[in-house]
Amino acid sequence: GHPKDVLFHSDQGCQYTSHKFRNELLEHGHRQSMSRKGECWDNAPMERFFGSLKSEWVPETGYDSEHEARVDVQRYVTRYNTIRPHSYNDYWSPIAREKRAA
Repeated sequence: GHPKDVLFHSDQGCQYTSHKFRNELLEHGHRQSMSRKGECWDNAPMERFFGSLKSEWVPETGYDSEHEARVDVQRYVTRYNTIRPHSYNDYWSPIAREKRAA
């Protein structure tokens, strides 16, 4: 498809700062966002999420269709936020931690 209002976030690696790559984003109407130089923590939450998704959930063989992937990843996101314990939250899920803090 041709999604609108896409924000592409990355670190400041040379592949993402090159004129060729940046022009490609502009050509497709996408905006670019980058973490600050030397600030690996900018990407840490998303890298942690996607790392967990790939290692804990996505089958090694992948999915047979985009629909199957969407449904399964949505199940993971729901589990990640409601059930899965997070060490950062004293092993509470994000939603349980928020309810506890309120």
